[in-house]
Amino acid sequence: MISFRRESLLPTWSRTFFTLVAFMLFVSPIGHVSAQNKPADKDKDREPIDVKANYTKYEYRIPMRDGKKLFTAVYVPKDFSKTYPIMLVRTPYSVKPYGADQYPATLGPTPLFDKAGYIFVRQDVRGRWMSEGEHVNMRPHNPAKKAGEIDESSDTYDTIDWLLKNIPGHNGNVGMWGISYPGFYAAAGMIDAHPALKAVSPQAPITDWFIGDDWHHNGALILVHMFNFMSRFDRPRPEPTKKFNPTFDHDTPDGYDFFMKLGPLNEAPGRFFKDDTAFLKEIMRHGAYDDFWQKRNLRPHLKEIKPAVLTVGGWFDAENLFGALEVYKTLRSISPKTSNTLVMGPWKHGGWRDEDGANLGDVQFNSKTCEFYRENIELPFFEFHLKGSGKLAMPEAWVFETGTNVWRKYDTWPPVNAKPKTFCFHANGKLDNIEPTITNPEGEYDEYLSDPAKPVPYLENITIGLAAKYPTADQRFAARRPDVLVYVTDLLEEDVTIVGPVTADLTISTTGTDADWVVKVVDVYPEDYPDPNPNPAGVKMGGYQQLVRGDVMRGKFRDSFEKPEPFTPGRPTKVRIPLPDVCHTFRSGHRIMIQVQSSWFPLVDRNPQMFMDIYSAKAADFQKATQRLYHTPESASRVTVLQIR
Repeated sequence: MISFRRESLLPTWSRTFFTLVAFMLFVSPIGHVSAQNKPADKDKDREPIDVKANYTKYEYRIPMRDGKKLFTAVYVPKDFSKTYPIMLVRTPYSVKPYGADQYPATLGPTPLFDKAGYIFVRQDVRGRWMSEGEHVNMRPHNPAKKAGEIDESSDTYDTIDWLLKNIPGHNGNVGMWGISYPGFYAAAGMIDAHPALKAVSPQAPITDWFIGDDWHHNGALILVHMFNFMSRFDRPRPEPTKKFNPTFDHDTPDGYDFFMKLGPLNEAPGRFFKDDTAFLKEIMRHGAYDDFWQKRNLRPHLKEIKPAVLTVGGWFDAENLFGALEVYKTLRSISPKTSNTLVMGPWKHGGWRDEDGANLGDVQFNSKTCEFYRENIELPFFEFHLKGSGKLAMPEAWVFETGTNVWRKYDTWPPVNAKPKTFCFHANGKLDNIEPTITNPEGEYDEYLSDPAKPVPYLENITIGLAAKYPTADQRFAARRPDVLVYVTDLLEEDVTIVGPVTADLTISTTGTDADWVVKVVDVYPEDYPDPNPNPAGVKMGGYQQLVRGDVMRGKFRDSFEKPEPFTPGRPTKVRIPLPDVCHTFRSGHRIMIQVQSSWFPLVDRNPQMFMDIYSAKAADFQKATQRLYHTPESASRVTVLQIR
């Protein structure tokens, strides 16, 4: 067992001694990296340093206010000639490798930080891996804590307080960051923050697990992600351990086939998992937005935030796009005095940390977008707030505009000069800006048969997991199905740039009593669009239907996530579907397409199309239903965007 180390409390004479004898292994911190100041060394600067040669590792068990101790690894620069800020990340995914002599390849958000010089701190959160206590998934914040009561905010505060008192060589400033679940811990840690916490970067943070992050979108279960994640993550851990969670073996590479054979979801834990999967069962006990989920909504607590905040997200993040946008918007709304910056790039989940960001799947962005972010945004943010280095000229929103593939700076997000633009559905698959004026002799509605036994795939390729590239994937395979409605504009004569949220207002009817409604916004490329060069996969980009944004609404939640209601069979009903923000230009010569469907499998679990608790559904409950989408003056259907040019 690793003991609780106090030898880092070096007396003054010891620190002086080490300062005199320490060999200078570490160069001065680098500042803003750009093509202008160090063009010859740019590639060299991106290379990782030898962490073990430049840092000394210590392992501690830091006591919290309730007496539990959290396992924490601390990496201190061997150059004692200066003081350093502390960079903290708290994670449920392990601070491996364990052992004072075991080092990871990199320490900070990127290797740039390793060279710049920080005291890096990594902590197993409460109840995970080597930390004591009980782990609670997305532990609710407690704004009225009594003596000895804890939450993630207090655990962060207690950790920082201990570090400042026990780790020598710091400059008194602390920064915090994290991606995905660690992004949640970063966001939670800036609530009622320790005064030394000066800068925080929640990156793809979880904020609300029922409305838009990870497990649900607008009340619909994101099946493939929830099942695969919980099958590995939600295993009992009765005591601190270094053992890694076992992986789940699907016995097939075909996720569509696996999840079709899964059977009723409420039987899955007993059929597939020998260990107790407590949180998976908990999810299925809470099929509506009840107190269980509402307590895990972090947004109401993001007020009076003192640290500077850099929220980072990816436009094509398959997991937590919602969370990044919501943290920024919530701070702007209820914590207006906070230094609040949003960064959105053309990235998959977490891709900005260790990829170049030049493409996602088949879609090219014509520049190394991740490198730009790491060198020009992320490192300068922390250098300025934690070291006082450089000049920080951050816009409030720094976003990448896909289509044109350029970075844009805005004073607020969405931009104030963006104007609403409406695309209306018409008969014969026509999409334009003209509201229906007369009853169309071609028909007042379009319809399709939705069969839960033959759901629409979310991806053409065979995959077992949540495919990171699906948010930009070619949709031609879906457009050819009879259970997908397709509406498309004429060729665009000029660029159309949309920014901010997208809202679909549909007038629909169903022969069932519940239904899912999936809306996809698609960029249709010209037939002569050039293929990639080189092109080893043989991708044909002419006529490519790039998914720009898509999301789902579980119909029974159309008016309330707390109180679901059935549809009246055959009755036209209005359903509003909010889609996350975009920043995309449909170029002249392209077309804008909207696809509407009622399944998206196995991304989204199958709806039995009967009003019921889906987690209690049996095989016989799944029924075919005829879905209609109306496009008359009285029962119009449309998609509204914000257009900036």
